[in-house]
Amino acid sequence: MDILNIPEVGFALKILLAFFLGALIGAEREHTGKEAGMRTFSLVTISSTLFTILSREGFLGISNIFDPSRIAAGIVMGIGFLGAGVIIFKENHIEGLTTAAALWSAGGIGMAVGCGFYSLAAITTLVIIVILTLMKDVKIEKKADKNK
Repeated sequence: MDILNIPEVGFALKILLAFFLGALIGAEREHTGKEAGMRTFSLVTISSTLFTILSREGFLGISNIFDPSRIAAGIVMGIGFLGAGVIIFKENHIEGLTTAAALWSAGGIGMAVGCGFYSLAAITTLVIIVILTLMKDVKIEKKADKNK
């Protein structure tokens, strides 16, 4: 018997991949001194992977009315709510908006892993890290305001 064909082993590998991808994003956030780091991002990716696996596999055969997208919608809204909690209006500027967006994106990565879209999850993780590292000093809006 091939061990990779045992469903629980495949699910465990999905959780481990989600952990790794979330930890990569979280490491960048920790490196830049943000509160939400490796633990937070890993928890978001693995939990959204778990919920996606459960929505796809856990309710099969229980009812004729089966809609795995309902749990996916709940993941999107729940992580959006979590992200809203890290956004703070402080003095004359907003803090936490990028971290909130990154958390929401991490939920999408976890869902992609849970659905078996591994390349999509990995490429999205890479693009997010590029955005967070290379684009942090790009301030087009502020430069446009200075020209007025």
